[in-house]
Amino acid sequence: MVVITGVNKHFGDLHVLKDIDLTIGKGEVVVVLGPSGSGKSTLCRTINRLEPFETGSITIDGKELPNEGKPLAQLRADVGMVFQSFNLFAHKTILDNITLGPMKVRKLSKADADKQAKDLLERVGVTAQANKYPAQLSGGQQQRVAIARALAMKPKVMLFDEPTSALDPEMVNEVLEVMTELAQSGMTMVVITHEMGFARRAANRVVFMADGQIVEVATPDEFFTAPKSHRAQDFLGKILPH
Repeated sequence: MVVITGVNKHFGDLHVLKDIDLTIGKGEVVVVLGPSGSGKSTLCRTINRLEPFETGSITIDGKELPNEGKPLAQLRADVGMVFQSFNLFAHKTILDNITLGPMKVRKLSKADADKQAKDLLERVGVTAQANKYPAQLSGGQQQRVAIARALAMKPKVMLFDEPTSALDPEMVNEVLEVMTELAQSGMTMVVITHEMGFARRAANRVVFMADGQIVEVATPDEFFTAPKSHRAQDFLGKILPH
């Protein structure tokens, strides 16, 4: 579904992605872990070209990412993105936030878009909030709406860039539950997260990054019980309870 080949990216003199090669299969859930500054979020943002990259290629479902213009917008519609800061339209109701993309990009009628939006709000557990504005919702509810909004475009792959890092601890689980259900439904997902429990429970593979490189790729079981690289051992030693 996603094939990343030889991708390099610089911010000025800083080489943030170094020869990244990664293939993500249809229906696979890949969790990307690593210390801060390892290039995880940048990698996530190159997959739908929110971040341009200098060399290499990325294909989504067999199509190479265009550089700009209408073809890029069309391909982006196939790639759902959930950010840490929700990015909902503050001046639109929850229902309008979800129906806008399908009506504009997918050309759904208002009635069809509304029906789909209500079904998705039920799926993520915030049906009662449909006519409210984002500021009236908790962070956990806003993030679940953001997931519903991404799903409304019927994406082929979903990207999650630290979706729970801006949430209060008691709201984290309600978002992770929605993501776990999504993973079990067969959605192709790339998740940047610090939530090790989610990585263990929902991932097919863990990709560990450090210093702009992929250091290790393993099943959750292998990674958490017997990481091969010193960097991963050091990382897990610092974050897992002793």
